[in-house]
Amino acid sequence: MDYPEQPPVVEALEEPALPDYLVDTYSWAYLRPRNLRLLDRHFVVNGILWGNYRRLAAWACEHFSSGDRLLQAASVYGDLSARLARRVGALGFLDVIDIAPVQVNHCRKKLAGHRNVSVQLADAAAPPGSGYDAICCFFLLHEIPDQHRRLVVDALLAAVRPGGIVVFVDYHLPAWWHPLRPVMALVFRWLEPFADGLLRTRIEDLAKRSADVDWKKETCFGALYQKVVARRLR
Repeated sequence: MDYPEQPPVVEALEEPALPDYLVDTYSWAYLRPRNLRLLDRHFVVNGILWGNYRRLAAWACEHFSSGDRLLQAASVYGDLSARLARRVGALGFLDVIDIAPVQVNHCRKKLAGHRNVSVQLADAAAPPGSGYDAICCFFLLHEIPDQHRRLVVDALLAAVRPGGIVVFVDYHLPAWWHPLRPVMALVFRWLEPFADGLLRTRIEDLAKRSADVDWKKETCFGALYQKVVARRLR
């Protein structure tokens, strides 16, 4: 099969420094190679998401098409990146960015067999490219502080072309009757200290120019998870 000429890789001018919140809060999960190998297993990722991983990954992927130039805003555990690469196909291209070198190296190894993929070191608040057809932001926003979260949302909306979309899949405040609501409250309190800011804020309210975007929101699994599709109008 003939592959299209790959777009040039745009490297960041300077290697972004690891933010304090990442080092202080998530070193155990994302920066230690031994833990990385343990956590990046389907049964672990699926367990963390209460058996919903495949559903949530498919939920995100359904908005992307063959031939898309697609940005993934952070490397994630599981096979999402491979799914996205297959979704855009030989006529499309997937850029994956992450701010942690260990994550970039790990993701490059996972995607070594895909010729339509580039994995780069970059901050989602300062993507190294623009004019994307679509962007996927999968379970990133709940892990970053409020002010940085706003920067990321604005940066991703700016990086997509007019008419393009940004798909956010993340946690949501569960329904009052959800049997896992008290369990997740403990999880968020002890393991995800920045999640509360997302749970109590609409993603569209994080954007400076939300009026320039068409917003569509869905929830699933008793509203524990949300998908927000933001289509840039201009």
